[in-house]
Amino acid sequence: MTTNEKTILFGLDTFGDVAYHDETKEPLSYAESLRMIVEEGKLADQLGIDVIALGEHHRKEYSISSPDTVLAALATVTEKIILGTGVTVLSSDDPVRVYERFATVDALSNGRAQVMLGRGSFTESFPLFGYDLNDYNELFEEKIALFNELLTGEPVTWEGHFTQSLNNVQLYPKTEKRLDVQVGVGGSPDSIIRAAKYGFPVMLAIIGGEPARFLPYIDLYQRATKQFGQPTHPVGMHSHGVIADTDEEAQEIAWQYLKKSMDKIGSERGWAPMTRERFAFEISEGSYYVGSPETVAQKIAHVIQTLGVKRFDFVYGAGGQLQKDRFRTIQLYGEKVVPRVKELLKEG
Repeated sequence: MTTNEKTILFGLDTFGDVAYHDETKEPLSYAESLRMIVEEGKLADQLGIDVIALGEHHRKEYSISSPDTVLAALATVTEKIILGTGVTVLSSDDPVRVYERFATVDALSNGRAQVMLGRGSFTESFPLFGYDLNDYNELFEEKIALFNELLTGEPVTWEGHFTQSLNNVQLYPKTEKRLDVQVGVGGSPDSIIRAAKYGFPVMLAIIGGEPARFLPYIDLYQRATKQFGQPTHPVGMHSHGVIADTDEEAQEIAWQYLKKSMDKIGSERGWAPMTRERFAFEISEGSYYVGSPETVAQKIAHVIQTLGVKRFDFVYGAGGQLQKDRFRTIQLYGEKVVPRVKELLKEG
């Protein structure tokens, strides 16, 4: 399979992990962390990276609970980069407010806002905002249906059960074009089918195991969009990684911080702690993109060709990491990895 490198988007994602001070090795304050994430976004824009996507979390180890606010800050200090989320937890939010906030970011950024809708892999936002986890699926189903109606930009009449009812309501500010919307999917066939039903593009969160196991999800999306009579958009993906000058340095950082992050999540979900063997597998055959620029570029090019995806987002900063190492990953990704991936794809 030959992939046209000119059609590929290359992005950066951060969940907002609180970084560590380069000298003291102590965690940054939340205020410092947020300001540094803005600096990271500015650097990504200067390097010509296509997209930056910010996660939404309501936990101690993350500083971003309101990604659209950070995107609004980035809108005023960047020029070209697409400003997105990864993801906005629509289930525990108000679709009307989400639409208004992103319409605002879209205006501030001259049309560069992108909202990625998701059900949320963490559940803290549900009790925080007064929602019942027993309604997990129903909340998302109703709210994405309402959000789809709002995207028309026309007055909306809506009878809600989990949402408010609307009677010929016009939302403001009006956008100059339809908002750019994606759906983040972690591996649920139902989520794939739902995205296809509404004609939304899909971003696959591939955070472990061999990426090729997601081929059936891509096939399902393509078949479902045709059955619903919706456009079949290019599929994207995101995965974790660390880039450094050498493979050894990148692996050392990833073992210290990425393992820590995954083990913490795993302890809450019943996963076994990561072993050295599993870590090595994820780097060589699985879903970690860890190493020197050449190593990472070769692996990204391979997965793009294997899955036929048209967007690859590199999730950086997992577990916090030293601030200098986060900047270094971004720098190497933009300056060396992305150009090299394009070369490899051109070669076929």
